[in-house]
Amino acid sequence: MPMMRISMKKLQEVLRLKFDLKLSNRDIGRMLDISPSTVSLYITAFKHKEIGWDPNNPINHDELEKILFPTKYLSALRELVIPNFEQIHQELKKKGVTLQLLWEEYHDIYGDKAYGRTQFCKMYQKWRNKLKVTMRQRHKAGDKLFLDYAGSTIPIIDAVSGEIREAQIFVAVMGASNFTYAEATWTQSLPDWISSHVRAFSFFGGITALLVPDNLKSAINKACRYEPDVNSTYADMAEYYGTAVLPARPYKARDKAKVEVGVQIIGRWILARLRNQKFFSLTELNQAISRLLIDLNNKPFKKLPGTRFCQFEALDKPVLKPLPAQPYEYAEFKKARLGVDYHIEVEGHYYSAPYQLAKEEVQARITNNTIEIFHQGKRIASHIRNLKRGFHTTLAEHMPTKHRKHLEWTPGRFLNWAKAIGAETESLTKHLLEKKAHPEQGYRACLGLLNLSKIYGEKRLEAACQRAIFFNTPSRRSVDTILKKNLDAQPLPEKNKNSPLVHHENIRGPKYFSTTFKENLTC
Repeated sequence: MPMMRISMKKLQEVLRLKFDLKLSNRDIGRMLDISPSTVSLYITAFKHKEIGWDPNNPINHDELEKILFPTKYLSALRELVIPNFEQIHQELKKKGVTLQLLWEEYHDIYGDKAYGRTQFCKMYQKWRNKLKVTMRQRHKAGDKLFLDYAGSTIPIIDAVSGEIREAQIFVAVMGASNFTYAEATWTQSLPDWISSHVRAFSFFGGITALLVPDNLKSAINKACRYEPDVNSTYADMAEYYGTAVLPARPYKARDKAKVEVGVQIIGRWILARLRNQKFFSLTELNQAISRLLIDLNNKPFKKLPGTRFCQFEALDKPVLKPLPAQPYEYAEFKKARLGVDYHIEVEGHYYSAPYQLAKEEVQARITNNTIEIFHQGKRIASHIRNLKRGFHTTLAEHMPTKHRKHLEWTPGRFLNWAKAIGAETESLTKHLLEKKAHPEQGYRACLGLLNLSKIYGEKRLEAACQRAIFFNTPSRRSVDTILKKNLDAQPLPEKNKNSPLVHHENIRGPKYFSTTFKENLTC
């Protein structure tokens, strides 16, 4: 049965109480807080060595350890090789590497001059605990990118007005290598936050598996330790780059320790060096920051081997996800509800979605060039953005069948149909189209007028139109009344029989069809 290891001081006390005071194993165990069986094993081992106990000359700690634990004593004489803990610390950042594997490799090299696995692990932990608390976290290569804004700002002077505006400093730090990026922006708003990410990804040349922002409002709508609410645009950007957002937990400093150290270093290495310089544009300031970043990333570490750049090249860069062919296009999201006409409004313009979803709540994704509509996470419509206020963009496939057939009508089609009936019908149809601000608004009246030929016949319709024009009542309703009361059969006065349709200053001329219709129909 293996003995439980106790300190040499306690072991010496066990022997003293046993041989000097003649106490029982049970009493000794109770006094020293160890089991009686352990007391018995040590006493038996000591007697087995056939060494006498002299109360006036007790054995010191070193001699006692050599007697009872000769293997450990002999291993110390072998001049065991101390592991390179700096190298071990860096190797542990690589995917799949464990202390067990590193000990096995170390043992294969040094054999009987290698420390045992347990001692190897304890020695590493002891070495690691001497590092700063913010450096002790073990970050896998290519795993996390930490992001935040520096607390300090840099003033920029307007060369014309002399007005001073404070620029914000965005900071991004790689978890494994500490490779650092920084830039100045005017604000911490969502557009600047997203744009800084896009430029940071380009700087690093790839994407980490996770993004770890602090809980600033540009990134997180609602800070929560367990279920933070990530901003829709930020989540959309992360999805585009094939990564994910893992916000730092509120009040958990270690979650964001890496970027806090990065912010501190940026403050000391860059902002402090720029404090006495005057800048007159954001571009000028970012050029100065870029030059100092090169020096920072090539500056040797104090407690670890190499530089940020060297560690980035060796650890992070080989495992980063590749950048997409095109950078992310900034998008904003808006909740909306489809109207009864199955359109949503975005900045005064109306965009269609499938009519089956009328009155449903949807989400619009808005970029500079497109409007996308989503329902329950699924994209249901995509439109080219149109800045004309008060107009509609409608796709035919979004319309019910009746509406779609209505869309197929054109002014020319109505006029051709009317012309086939007669000149008077054509004249009145043309009047119905021209009197409206938009020809589509006259389609329903034209269709109602021409369909009267199916009820009363084309000859009667032609006569009714002639009578309506003669009495200056050119409307579908007037023609319908004439037909219902058989007034079309009554002759018109001879001198007025060929009177033309009365024209008014508010009635548009024939040029309207050639210049305005196409523009209106495409809006």
